[in-house]
Amino acid sequence: MLIDTHAHLDDNQYDQDRTEVINRAADEGVNLIINMGADMDSSHKAVQLAAQYDAIYAAVGVHPEEADGMTCDDDYVLSELAVDNAKVLAIGEIGLDYHFRTDNKDVQKKVFIKQLDLARQLHLPVSIHARDAHADLMQVLKTEGRGVRGVIHCYSGSWEMAEELFNMGWYIGADGPLTFKNAAKLPEIIRKMPMEKLLLETDCPYLAPVPQRGKRNEPAFVKYTAQKVAEIRNMQFAQVAEITTINAKNLFFDK
Repeated sequence: MLIDTHAHLDDNQYDQDRTEVINRAADEGVNLIINMGADMDSSHKAVQLAAQYDAIYAAVGVHPEEADGMTCDDDYVLSELAVDNAKVLAIGEIGLDYHFRTDNKDVQKKVFIKQLDLARQLHLPVSIHARDAHADLMQVLKTEGRGVRGVIHCYSGSWEMAEELFNMGWYIGADGPLTFKNAAKLPEIIRKMPMEKLLLETDCPYLAPVPQRGKRNEPAFVKYTAQKVAEIRNMQFAQVAEITTINAKNLFFDK
């Protein structure tokens, strides 16, 4: 079995064939999918999808690109969604993103810290988005992330940063970019890292792996990332599937 630990099946790209996408995932052995919120609307949709489909679980949270619009009331609503729904497994997708905007760093950090605190209070793990913000991410995790567990989604940092994260108990997520020719340092990180700290993700509908690159991504395609991990580590595919499934259950499902 494989678990896609980071999907966005509430996206309107799936409005015409969402059930078929979920069935195709099951056909490929992907029997559990964690659907991430990115704003208040998608967090509500994630909860609704989890109620509709046995295979889908939810996370609720506000992505850093949506940080400017987050209100104090939203904190309360996210808390209610998490407390009232047993299939909400995490707070996410939260974090920092300085790729497109650097003028609201303080707002992003404030919203990130508030959601880390929410996760701590609710005893839930987090799924963290970090793009072009690794120094601030580590500073926030060291000062404000105590008592919180989670994964750095679609990891793009250095080996040195990864080592720090592992020592702090964090996981990293591998997505389609691991299969790209320009994957840079990620394959080497995957080769050296402790396997018990690795999760598999799609981030669908984005970042489809080779050989599906350029197409709409979907949870069934997580197998290609697993195959690439097996190749890099000189392991059997079944071993990668087993270990990463145990990892996902340890982080998200064992409360």
